[in-house]
Amino acid sequence: MADVTISYEGGTLRVETKRDLPFTEPDPRSKTRRAPAFRYAALRDLLDERGVPTDDSVLDLPELPRLLSAYELREYQVDALDSWDDARRRGVLELPTGSGKTVIGVKAIERCQTPTLVVVPTIDLLEQWRRVLETEFDVPIGQLGGGEQNVEALTVSTYDSAYLRADDIGDRFGLAIFDEVHHLGGEGYREIARLLAAPARMGLTATFERPDGAHEVVGDLVGPKVFDVDVDELAGEFLAPYDVKRMTVELTPEERDRYEREQGVFTDYLAQSNIQMRSGSDYQELVKRSGNDPKAREALLAKQRARDIMMNSDAKVTTLADILDRHRDDRVIVFTAHNDLVYRLSERFLIPAVTHQTPTAERREVLDRFRRGEYSRVVTSNVLDEGVDVPDANVAVVLSGSGSEREFTQRLGRILRAKEGGGRAILYEVVTEETAEVRVANRRR
Repeated sequence: MADVTISYEGGTLRVETKRDLPFTEPDPRSKTRRAPAFRYAALRDLLDERGVPTDDSVLDLPELPRLLSAYELREYQVDALDSWDDARRRGVLELPTGSGKTVIGVKAIERCQTPTLVVVPTIDLLEQWRRVLETEFDVPIGQLGGGEQNVEALTVSTYDSAYLRADDIGDRFGLAIFDEVHHLGGEGYREIARLLAAPARMGLTATFERPDGAHEVVGDLVGPKVFDVDVDELAGEFLAPYDVKRMTVELTPEERDRYEREQGVFTDYLAQSNIQMRSGSDYQELVKRSGNDPKAREALLAKQRARDIMMNSDAKVTTLADILDRHRDDRVIVFTAHNDLVYRLSERFLIPAVTHQTPTAERREVLDRFRRGEYSRVVTSNVLDEGVDVPDANVAVVLSGSGSEREFTQRLGRILRAKEGGGRAILYEVVTEETAEVRVANRRR
C-alpha cells in the first residue's frame, strides 16, 4: 500500500500522506498536504531517493507516436542540449539571436518523447513555432492564442493564453519550453510555471539576466542557466562576422539651446530635492512625487523633452542619409526609440515603417517583401527587437534606444545570421555628443 498519494488539482499537487514532506504544507480544507505544481519533479525525486511507496496520478499525458526530427545540430547546439540533459532536463540556455534556439527546442522534444507545451511572447513566434513543429513532426499541433484555443499533445501558446489556461492544462505535458524565458520573470507570468507540473523544463533566451533581478525567480521555476555561448564565439563560423561602429553627431545651436534649457529644469529640481538618480528606485521616487508636486511633474516633462531633442536631432537624419547612401546594395534595418521619428524617417526616405501601431497584416506584408528583396530597408521602433521573425539583414542602424544591454544584443542579433557568400555585418550606433545619450549608449555596451 502506498505511503503517499499524489494527484494534480487546479495548479497544485494534492498530497495524501501522514509524512511531513518538504515542499508541502498542510491544507486544512481537504485535510491533505499541498504543494505548487512546479515542485512535482523535486518531490518525486525525493520520494524515489527515500524509497517511499507512492501512488502518483499527477500527469495525464496524451499518447504520442515516435517523434523524429530531420534537424542536425551544430556542435554548440549539441553542447547546449547535453548540458540541459546533464542538469536533469531543467534549466536555461542562453544563445545569441540567429543561433538556432528553436532547433534546440525541437531536438529536446525529440529527446524527451513526451507531450510538450511551448510558451512564446508574441503571435509571430506562435506562428513560427507552429510552422516548425508541423514541418518536423507528423502530429496535430495545438495552439493557444491568436484566436485559437486548441490543446494537443504538442501545443504552442502565448504567455497571455498560458497564464489563463495553466491551471486547466497543467497536468497535460511532460516538457515545458519557455521561449524568450526572461518574460517569465514578470509578476503575472510567473504563475504559468508555478501551475504546470511538467517535470522537464527548458528556457531559451539571448539575454537571461534582468535588471530587476527577476531572473532568479525564473531560475527557481525553470532551472538555472546551464549553458551560454557568446556571440563572438559563433561569429565568423556559425554567425556572420560583425563590426560595431559608433558615430557621434552634434546638436544644432538651436537644438543645443533647447536641450540645455530643458535639461537644466530637470537637474535643478534634482539638486533642490536631493534626489541623486543613482538607481531605478530614485527615478520611481521622482515619478511618485510628480503625482502631487507640480515642480516634480515639470521636471519629468522637461527631461522627456530634452531626451526627444537629443534622440531625434537633425544631424541624426543627415547621418542616416549618408549611411543609406553608403549601403545602397545592402539590407538595412533602422531602429529608433520613438514612433514619431520612425514616421518622419519613413516619409523622408520612403522607407516602410513598422511600429506597434502597424496592423498585423501590414507588418507581415512589409517583412515578407523585405524577405523577398522587394524592400531593401525598413525603419522600426522597439517592435522588432524580439518575438518577430525578422528577415535577414546585414546592416543595422541604432538611431536611438535605451540603456538596456538586452535591447542592444537583440538588435545586433537581427543582422548576424550567416549569409551566403559570407560578408561582414555592421551595426551603426548614432549618438549625440555632450548629452545624456552618451551615458545611455555606454551603459548598453
